[in-house]
Amino acid sequence: MARSSSSSSSRTAGSWGARCFPCYDGERGAGFNGCNVPDDLLPSLGATAAQHQNAPNRLRKYLVCPYDPRYKVWETFLILLVVYSAWICPLEFAFMRYLPRAPFVVDDIVNAFFAVDIVLTFFVPFIDKKSYLVVDDPKKIALRYLSTWFIFDVCSTVPFHSINHLFHKHGLGFRFLNVLRLWRLRRVSSLFARLEKDIRFNYAVIRCTKLISVTLFAVHCAGCINYLIADRYPNPARTWIGAVMPDFREDGLWERYVTCLYWSITTMTTTGYGDLHAQNAREMLFGISYMLFNLWLTAYLIGNMTNLVVHSTGRTRDFRDMIQAASEFSARNQLPRQIEDQMLNHICLRFKAEGLKQQETLDILPRAMRSSISLYLFYPVVHGAYLFKGVSSGFIQQLVTEMVAEYFAPKEDIILQNEYPSDLHILVTGEVVYGKATEGGLLGEIGVLCNKPQTFTFRTTKLSQVLRISRPKLVDIIQENAEDGEIIRINLQQVNSI
Repeated sequence: MARSSSSSSSRTAGSWGARCFPCYDGERGAGFNGCNVPDDLLPSLGATAAQHQNAPNRLRKYLVCPYDPRYKVWETFLILLVVYSAWICPLEFAFMRYLPRAPFVVDDIVNAFFAVDIVLTFFVPFIDKKSYLVVDDPKKIALRYLSTWFIFDVCSTVPFHSINHLFHKHGLGFRFLNVLRLWRLRRVSSLFARLEKDIRFNYAVIRCTKLISVTLFAVHCAGCINYLIADRYPNPARTWIGAVMPDFREDGLWERYVTCLYWSITTMTTTGYGDLHAQNAREMLFGISYMLFNLWLTAYLIGNMTNLVVHSTGRTRDFRDMIQAASEFSARNQLPRQIEDQMLNHICLRFKAEGLKQQETLDILPRAMRSSISLYLFYPVVHGAYLFKGVSSGFIQQLVTEMVAEYFAPKEDIILQNEYPSDLHILVTGEVVYGKATEGGLLGEIGVLCNKPQTFTFRTTKLSQVLRISRPKLVDIIQENAEDGEIIRINLQQVNSI
């Protein structure tokens, strides 16, 4: 009966999992990576397997799973095409009359790929934001796409430049329509948003790459627009580029493009050498608009970079403040040099331990997972202690799951003489003198179990790692395991004369 119930539960859970994660095959395990779970795959609170036990195990025929590796490759390929479009679109907007035919042929090919993606989107299921389930109904997929991004995707895919050449039109109207391709940049924005949450990539590197990309794109667009203003001005000599290059229209395309980037960067960085500056009202108006935009962009860049720097140096600043406060406290209260050194060493060690984020990592994990990790790390150490020789493995498991690992700096007191110990300590690594203890030895067991004051001080001689369990928790575990408690009492009497 138990096996049948387990099998039935497994099938039900599998059905629910297939419905929520249709690309995930639990047996193969290769289609779903828990370290890279998309945000929209989380099921709603209270969702149970029973609610979805009649759901189909697979997507409907002819549909493409949005998390299929092949579809991910397709999306990555489109991102590369978007980067190309972001560079060529402003360039064509400004230099259309001077460009060869080849870039426009490439544009038609790129548009064809995005046209294929428009058709493909009608066959890609989506995640319902209310139920957090995969919607694979073709009608609902089509209705959702038609009511959201379909019109914008179509407008950004129409080859307006080809239509422009077909009717021999060179007006600004077709150029502005051609700029609609920049709508595709939303894909890049979504990509950076995903990469910032992807633990496989460094957050600071991704963030800096995004900021650099935004800056370069702004420089590129501003330079191209300013050239277009100069190119269409009636008097070329009274333009920002014509004042220093009288026959700029006869110069090479590369030289003019580099000049545009030079003006854009010097204006953005507020360097303003004065060699290239506005010569007419149109250029002045654009220059004012660009500089106002740069105020916002500069604030955005500085804010993000400051956030990254503060995040990386905040802990160090707090550490130095704590050291300063401890030194002032010691001087104000005229503490002995030995105690001051112990204070400073403890703060330094705590800073290093917090940098590892070991305890924070354990705290966010479920209790069962923390117990498994503790058993793997500390079971041999606890099992080897003389006090627990012969006790059951279940008792040691309960003990280990309640223990906390701590670090002690050299020459730091763990337990003082004549103190009633509130915790039992086990030395994992390091060395302790006065009350001598080696790795795997116990500290303060007589005081904890017999409720007696400590007869000597335990002080470390080098960096030591210690396991600690409080007296109330230890007593509770011993009382729950009477037989193991008797074994502990015998072990304690054999080693110590009480």
